[in-house]
Amino acid sequence: MLLYPGVTLLDLIGPQSVLAPSCNVHVVWKNTDLLETDSGIVMKATSTLEECPEDLDVLFVPGGEFSIMRDEGVLRFLADRGSRARYVTSVCGGSIVLGAAGLLQGYEATSHWSARDKLALFGATPVAARLVRDRNRITGGGVTAGIDFGLVLLAELLGEDVAKLSQLALEYDPAPPFDAGTPEQAGPEIMGKMQEWLGPMGDVLTPMCAAAAKDMGKYTPVVN
Repeated sequence: MLLYPGVTLLDLIGPQSVLAPSCNVHVVWKNTDLLETDSGIVMKATSTLEECPEDLDVLFVPGGEFSIMRDEGVLRFLADRGSRARYVTSVCGGSIVLGAAGLLQGYEATSHWSARDKLALFGATPVAARLVRDRNRITGGGVTAGIDFGLVLLAELLGEDVAKLSQLALEYDPAPPFDAGTPEQAGPEIMGKMQEWLGPMGDVLTPMCAAAAKDMGKYTPVVN
């Protein structure tokens, strides 16, 4: 599981909480110094990118600060590990980072609704769904989809009973108080306020993704 400055905390902690009791989880970054997540919580990696095993059952990337898609060292790490990993996965904007590493070409994938269309720039087919599986690529939608993703992945790795035990331990029985979790449910008024809150993010993200897509070929691995 990739950690980096500005990561969206729940993107990482949701699936990590599902998987950690049953799996050997490496939370990796360039170093093990303290770093700040997007919500101000401070955490650190359990090992460095160099220390991360070369052959992984699962490579996972959470969303967060999109500038990570321009980090050559990170993209080379993802392309290398992703070329051999049994599963290449993400939640939220993490799929954009996988795309920048050349790992989603020819695959269906999803992301946070605000960035999902950018996947096409990286040769992926965007799908509006909470979870998308295409061969050994498993991508989750925005933020809270990470728990669903973690349970599906855990069932794949260790069986449904283990996943059900994890779900029960977490008391994951979602019953949201409002029907506003997607743009369609939220409606135009709330979406208008959301666009105001997001501000110029979309204007910045599009050229950033376009530039990353042009460089994608530097990292594109020979994949399984």
